[in-house]
Amino acid sequence: MKNKGEWRHWNDLLRNSEEKKVKNIRQMIVPTMDTVRTFYLLNLSIEHKRPVLFVGPTGTGKSAYVQSYLMSQLNKEEYMAFFVNFSAQTTANQVQDIFMSKLDKRRKGVFGPPMMRKAVFFVDDMNMPQREKYGAQPPIELLRMFVDHGYWYDKKDTTSFVLNDIQLVAAMGPPGGGRNPVTARFTRHFNLISVNPFNDETMTRIFSAVISTYLKVNIHLYIQYTKKVKRRYTEYN
Repeated sequence: MKNKGEWRHWNDLLRNSEEKKVKNIRQMIVPTMDTVRTFYLLNLSIEHKRPVLFVGPTGTGKSAYVQSYLMSQLNKEEYMAFFVNFSAQTTANQVQDIFMSKLDKRRKGVFGPPMMRKAVFFVDDMNMPQREKYGAQPPIELLRMFVDHGYWYDKKDTTSFVLNDIQLVAAMGPPGGGRNPVTARFTRHFNLISVNPFNDETMTRIFSAVISTYLKVNIHLYIQYTKKVKRRYTEYN
């Protein structure tokens, strides 16, 4: 009915999306129901300034989806995107140094991106840092301090400073295989989105698109090479 909400299937949005031409197949993101759903929810979270966390097994495309969105679909005039990769050796000091190297000093005791812009930090493999003696993960606790209170302390003189216009987007896999459980005191701030393994229909669509693109690129190169060889042969004779 007019002026009434209605339910729409994700495939309706998929029909409106187009596969972008890429030179490197490894950088190719094939539009599927999963990509449409992920991009929509990510855009909604960033638009409303809500931290978002993607959780799923390795190989489900969490990082690729977020990076593709931040690099190609995010409004560059309003947002700045930064990427931070956690590992087992990541420390809280390293995280603070990385964040502060991307921010400007707005005034005394206040840091943030350039005025009239917002910074989106994508933290990949968020649950990789090792746990200390008492079970805490210092890099996670540092980020939790920012989300809880909005400020950090200067490492030199211990004075506090405020962080403005910063939003977190994160991705991680389930605990196990070097990954650790993340405290609920931190994850409670996020909109958690589960990324499931691909089903048969999605796998078929992805591989079909990749093979089709590969053949189109290589056939085009083969035709050009053949024409070049024929031209040289004609000139030689």
